Amino acid sequence: MSSAVIQLLVLAGIAVFLILRLKNVLGTREGFEKPPLQRPDAQRRSRPDFEVIEGGPDRDIIDHVEDGSDAAKALAAMKLVEPGFSVSEFLEGARGAYEMILMAFEKGEIDRIAPFLGEEVHQTFIDVVGEREDQGLIIEANFVGVREVTLTDAKFDRDSQEAEITVRFVGELTSVVRNSAGEIIEGNPNEIKRQKDTWTFARVMGEDNPNWKLVATGE
Repeated sequence: MSSAVIQLLVLAGIAVFLILRLKNVLGTREGFEKPPLQRPDAQRRSRPDFEVIEGGPDRDIIDHVEDGSDAAKALAAMKLVEPGFSVSEFLEGARGAYEMILMAFEKGEIDRIAPFLGEEVHQTFIDVVGEREDQGLIIEANFVGVREVTLTDAKFDRDSQEAEITVRFVGELTSVVRNSAGEIIEGNPNEIKRQKDTWTFARVMGEDNPNWKLVATGE
């Protein structure tokens, strides 16, 4: 056998060895292959000639009111005065306040919720409970739950830094009215009724007292 043939056989053997080694390391490629990753300098060259502005709309606000609305601007102003203020956390607190205030009112326990009521609402609640007592009426109510909590409006006075947030509640409860003899004159203890309320809460932002007060009620 000539030296030329021997060289060809040696080269062929080396080529087969290298192919087998590559298959063991890289595996067998079949079907779709992803394009190779660009180097960082190539990525920079392929980017458009503008920068993405960081930040953008505050989701804590626009998840509850329309972006750019007066209510959104008022909520943003509240956050400027009190950076720790969260709209979502406020609504969670409002949900709990709704149950607490509503059930205390039904039971005539106004003193228990007095710290959470504005002066006018406090006086109105006292008057209504007083009228019920004068007529010998007793309310028996059980709270079932809150089906809806919706922020409907927000206002902020930059001079006084007083904030107002209006929330619509849809609650479910059972309620009956009994006369002095204990007879049911209104309602059904086994019937869950849906109650709709629109309440406005107020607070001076930036103060140490974190409590919001109920300053207006409506349907």
